[in-house]
Amino acid sequence: MNIERTDLTRRVARYAALADPVRLRIMDLLTLGDVAPVELQSELGISSSLLAHHVNQLEHAGLIVRTRSEADRRRTYLHLAPDAFSGLTPSPALGVRRVVFVCTGNSARSQLAAALWHDASDVPAASAGTHPAAAIEPGAIAAANRHGLTLRAARPRALDEVAEADDFVVTVCDTAHEELAGAGRVHWSVPDPVRDGSEAAFDAAFEEIAARIQSLAPMLTTTKG
Repeated sequence: MNIERTDLTRRVARYAALADPVRLRIMDLLTLGDVAPVELQSELGISSSLLAHHVNQLEHAGLIVRTRSEADRRRTYLHLAPDAFSGLTPSPALGVRRVVFVCTGNSARSQLAAALWHDASDVPAASAGTHPAAAIEPGAIAAANRHGLTLRAARPRALDEVAEADDFVVTVCDTAHEELAGAGRVHWSVPDPVRDGSEAAFDAAFEEIAARIQSLAPMLTTTKG
């Protein structure tokens, strides 16, 4: 999957700067307020030269900035850069025309995913199955209702009936993913709630899909096909 990542070099530098216990502790302390280096040295119990090294690393990565004290001009304070923690995850750089969620029967997981997606993103969505069932699972309908969600499709549909060449395909079923030989852009290994049949199983599938959608939706933007 080729998702364009802007400013990758800057992200790498930030992760490298944070990959040290002392530097991470400094960042933790600065989330509470501005701190002078001498105060940090006392808190961390390290030498001034080692502290200077860590501070320089964080400053070079753009995570902290220094300001001069208005009272004692020889004194400086460290504080978090305004965007210290932004940009650590991939930017929403991938434009897609439509997202299609796929499972085997298009009777539960993919139906739930498409409905959840409509509430989370402006990118159009649909669902399909590699071997569509005769009807949507009552357990999926009940799970959606318990979470205040309405399933949009009237019936399961076949992937060949739904898919188009430029769709962003997300398989939510191991069987479908393996049957398609990895042709989907993204795969989520969500356990099949139909096998268990319990409310708990359907709710667990719902919650896992919802969490994954919350992570994916900000990364995709709409492009006209």
